[in-house]
Amino acid sequence: MAVGRATIALVVATLLFACSSPSSALPADRAAGIRPEDAKFYDSEIIACRDGSKSFSRERLNDDFCDCADGTDEPGTSACPEGKFYCRNEGSTPQLLFSSRVNDRLCDCCDGSDEYDGGINCSNTCSKNEDVSKNNKSLNSTSALLFDALPQEKKNKGSLEDLVQKLKELKVLVFLEIVLIMMAFRLFHRHIRSRRRWYFVSNSYV
Repeated sequence: MAVGRATIALVVATLLFACSSPSSALPADRAAGIRPEDAKFYDSEIIACRDGSKSFSRERLNDDFCDCADGTDEPGTSACPEGKFYCRNEGSTPQLLFSSRVNDRLCDCCDGSDEYDGGINCSNTCSKNEDVSKNNKSLNSTSALLFDALPQEKKNKGSLEDLVQKLKELKVLVFLEIVLIMMAFRLFHRHIRSRRRWYFVSNSYV
């Protein structure tokens, strides 16, 4: 009886572990995780590891077994610690991940391509991210225009203040000129009156 319970417990534990552990499902596309510029490198039947240590056949590409220490043969799985996974993220910005983040139950790529084993359902949010990015760019452009406009506004305000100050100075100068003209006119008028008095006095004695 005890043996039967132990067996059942072992089976249950095994099932729980299998459910909680990331699946080792292979990607449907053998070219998963490969950058577009590296596509030709993987076209041949025999592919060399980038570190030159060995070669592997195309059938062993993304087979979830690490043949190359640098991860050349496993760009689409988490088999190699040094591997890199390329997210295409069409409609948004491409991304390069460490292979340890493939099928780790976290949606790292906005297109969800890093979680292909079905352990988690990652919706494609690339277009939404692109819209947010465009909105941010538009907001940044608007902010930049506003900041650019501020110095111009300050410059215009400064020019207006300078103009007002010049007008005030001009008004003072005009006032002084009027005062000087009036004083000159009065002096001239007094001089004329003095000349006339002198003339009449001189004629009276004659």
